[in-house]
Amino acid sequence: MTGAVDRDASLARAVRLREDGLREEARERLVELSARFPDDAEIAYQTAWVHDVLGLEADAVPYYVRALAGSGLSADDRRGALLGLGSTYRTLGRYPEAVATLSGAVTEFPEDNALQTFLAMALYNVGRAHDGMRLLLTVLAETSGDPDLIAYRPAIEHYAKDLDATDLNATDLDATGLDATGLNAVE
Repeated sequence: MTGAVDRDASLARAVRLREDGLREEARERLVELSARFPDDAEIAYQTAWVHDVLGLEADAVPYYVRALAGSGLSADDRRGALLGLGSTYRTLGRYPEAVATLSGAVTEFPEDNALQTFLAMALYNVGRAHDGMRLLLTVLAETSGDPDLIAYRPAIEHYAKDLDATDLNATDLDATGLDATGLNAVE
């Protein structure tokens, strides 16, 4: 039990150091903890995270991979590790790996808009700008509280489904009498 208490206290101190801006000291402690507890997914995730915030993305990757391969991450930490790994792959120019990681993450966490946004960026990077734009428009339409955008939500949703659409018909009208562009229908 002493090992678990020591592990928990040491991890909490290291995370607190990172949160307090003492990132290099946090990194040193987390690397030591990772060496002591190589199969601990939570420690691996925290170690990856601190490398990421220090701009040491290449060093973060193996810790993210280890964290995701293990068990013991909460759902929120797993989501964070998937986002971190996918984003890190993208930052490193490893675009296909970013798309694969983030696509899997979106499948696992379909309601997570941050994952979808990072996936959209990675899709752009692999030459799938159309798919990325469609995904971003969908997230924007579903999440924006901006009154200027809310007025155009039907149009944004319509074009998210078909970016190449050039005409609208009566089936595109919503209950307010606005066409999918958010403008009054022409009589």
